Amino acid sequence: MSEYKKPNTTEEFEKNFSQKKPLMNPTEAYFESSRCLTCYDAPCIQACPTGIDIPLFIKQIQTKNLTGSARTIYSSNWLGNACGTICPTGVLCEGACVYNHQDVPPIQIGRLQNYATSMAIKQEKRLFTAGQDNGRKVAIIGSGPAGIACACELRTMGYSVDIYEAKSKPSGLTLHGIAAYKITNEEVTEELDFLTNQLGLNFICNHAIESKEQLLSLESTYDAIFLGVGIGPTRSLALEGEEKENVVGAVEFIEELREKQESMSIGKKVVVIGGGNTAMDAASQSARLGAEKVTLAYRRDKESMGAYDFEYKLAISAGVDSLFRAQPVAIVGDEKATGVEFVQTESIDGKLGYKADSEFIVEADLIIKATGQAKCLPLLNLIDQLDLDQRNKIIVNENFQCTNPQYFAGGDAVNGGAEVVNAAFEGKQAALGIEAWLNNKQS
Repeated sequence: MSEYKKPNTTEEFEKNFSQKKPLMNPTEAYFESSRCLTCYDAPCIQACPTGIDIPLFIKQIQTKNLTGSARTIYSSNWLGNACGTICPTGVLCEGACVYNHQDVPPIQIGRLQNYATSMAIKQEKRLFTAGQDNGRKVAIIGSGPAGIACACELRTMGYSVDIYEAKSKPSGLTLHGIAAYKITNEEVTEELDFLTNQLGLNFICNHAIESKEQLLSLESTYDAIFLGVGIGPTRSLALEGEEKENVVGAVEFIEELREKQESMSIGKKVVVIGGGNTAMDAASQSARLGAEKVTLAYRRDKESMGAYDFEYKLAISAGVDSLFRAQPVAIVGDEKATGVEFVQTESIDGKLGYKADSEFIVEADLIIKATGQAKCLPLLNLIDQLDLDQRNKIIVNENFQCTNPQYFAGGDAVNGGAEVVNAAFEGKQAALGIEAWLNNKQS
């Protein structure tokens, strides 16, 4: 049974979706920063995909140099504020903190990072400026974390950059695909405005790139093109009845929720199919929206789930029920879905098998598919000489350059679906790769 009642006002929504990592006040930040041991060869730095000098930025907070602290963070990670709240710090930097070996709580690195960058954003601190115009132009397709990071890095080097976005607002996954209790729309927008004002980012929204003619125009206009297109919509499960009303993809569900917030209605019974972090987000948010019963269904056992353990515990604490070893075989109902038919599974010689005569139905007013996303193949297949691997991920070299040398790529389209911090790292590295390639090409 869900622990939450349906929110009907903004205040009730904010209460149900209160932030997991609330902003520290100055006293909390000062005290927490004083705990850092400033380790030699700090393991927290090694655990951060963007390699932020964590002991340095914490020391700068301790010495009340907040501007310097924010600059240290953003110098390594252009999404420093967002990552301070949405990163799985417990398995990254905080998970590597030496205090974990002493039965002492690790330093709250994520919240300290969020504190320093939030202060810089609120005070509109000038941390960076665009480099002197070098006469080169780069097109970026997709305004998610990878695209933004690539654009910011290129702007510091003097590139003219245009960011093409199919949706009406930029920010990609950070704005459209992250659970509302991890980061608010306002926080995402404020950080993007901060970076835009610093570096002069140029977003061209409502402008999908979806034809060969558009690509040829970009290729002739720009010196290089960066692909930050993510991994697209939720893929089909090929289930009977999947086309019925009230059957939605998890990413689409989360995006609609972030837009509608308390005005979104989901019914009394929800079934979420999947075992990854996105499934946990969808289930937890369904409970916070007031669904009376939320069932998280996964075809294997709990230990086989791809979700982080803390994400699963968060969903369970919200009142979500678990259903393991259950394979969906059909969506039942007439025009509207009324439930999911499952069959019980078992492991036979390491392979997934079905138990005979074990079918059962779980009733649902809403069915959320959280079983992975389809790749952006319609676009990628239009690009000449662009090689993909067996999982349709873009193949890149160590500089994030594609097999078509004019193209570079990063983020989920390359790594298959990782964290925002990974996309921020890859976008920045791709910008450095573009600079190296163009310099070598010129010489």
